[in-house]
Amino acid sequence: MNRRTLLATAALGLGLSFGGAAEAQMDKVKACFVYVGPIGDGGWTYQHDQGRLAVEAEFGDKVETAYQESVPEGADAERVLTQMALSGCNIIFTTSFGYMDPTNAVAGKFPDVKFEHATGYKRDHPNVSTYNARFYEGRAVQGTIAGKMTKTNKIGYIASFPIPEVIMGINSYYIHAKKVNPDVELSVIWAYTWFDPAKEADAAKAMIEQGVDVIASHTDSTAPLAEAAKTNGAVIGFGQASDMAEYKPSPRVSSIIDNWGPYYVKRVGALLDGSYAQVDAWEGIPGGEVLIGEITDAVPADVKAEAEAVRDAIAAGTYHPFTGPLNKQDGSAWLGDGEVSDDGTLLGMNFFVEGIKGEIPQ
Repeated sequence: MNRRTLLATAALGLGLSFGGAAEAQMDKVKACFVYVGPIGDGGWTYQHDQGRLAVEAEFGDKVETAYQESVPEGADAERVLTQMALSGCNIIFTTSFGYMDPTNAVAGKFPDVKFEHATGYKRDHPNVSTYNARFYEGRAVQGTIAGKMTKTNKIGYIASFPIPEVIMGINSYYIHAKKVNPDVELSVIWAYTWFDPAKEADAAKAMIEQGVDVIASHTDSTAPLAEAAKTNGAVIGFGQASDMAEYKPSPRVSSIIDNWGPYYVKRVGALLDGSYAQVDAWEGIPGGEVLIGEITDAVPADVKAEAEAVRDAIAAGTYHPFTGPLNKQDGSAWLGDGEVSDDGTLLGMNFFVEGIKGEIPQ
């Protein structure tokens, strides 16, 4: 799992849309999806598959969909992508960061097939587009709740891999917890997996044993919430990628919901109507790609109101989660008072903000 760098991102540019010849209209589209986990994971892959189902519901017999779940990142992904391209897929969505190089490698061999890669930055061929969600916006809302609700002043974050997408989420979570609770301390455990319920459960157990009473995660299963549920209300957490509503009203007190359906419908629809063009999309709360799940009654009314105010300000474009003054972990200046981070820095983020203990693995 290679970390994307600011240099690479800046070189590729940050535009939301790119030029290119218009495509011919299509009578029917075969849309295919590659998933890093099982569709029953209750999180990341589940939400992508909900997006696939939204495509079927929208277009009916004008579309055929296919998917393969639990595809490892690496050589297996390249084999699966090749098979999909040979099977007649017109557009292939690859839904994990580690599919980036396999996606571009196979795209070069099948120029008439469209490839869409989630959370990556490489577009080595004109038939490759990228798309992502500003998950860090949701982390700002979760951090506000965490900082207000912790009784031990110890909050936790189960991280998958040390890539910018994950690092910016950790930073946003901590920044907003610290804003409402100056005494808060953050523990980060790196699971080095997207989906491994046993590892995720072990990480949650370790945090709970250390006195952490609010747990966020950037992994794909419900295991951290299941561990929190064993504490009889002493530990709370958040749904990740999907609502994880089975754990309402506590320990799951809110959630970040990845809403991929509108993007998938738009891209398949563009193939059908001939308007398809290469894009680099990065939407969040304002665009509806990141949704904040219900904040339950387990959260006090004043805390709920404060969290919703953060959500609403982000939605209105009046607040950015990375607004200075902010320093880097080593104390060096990053953002001045009122200064907002540019997207290039976020997409290449390889540092913690001041106050977070521990190092980012190399």
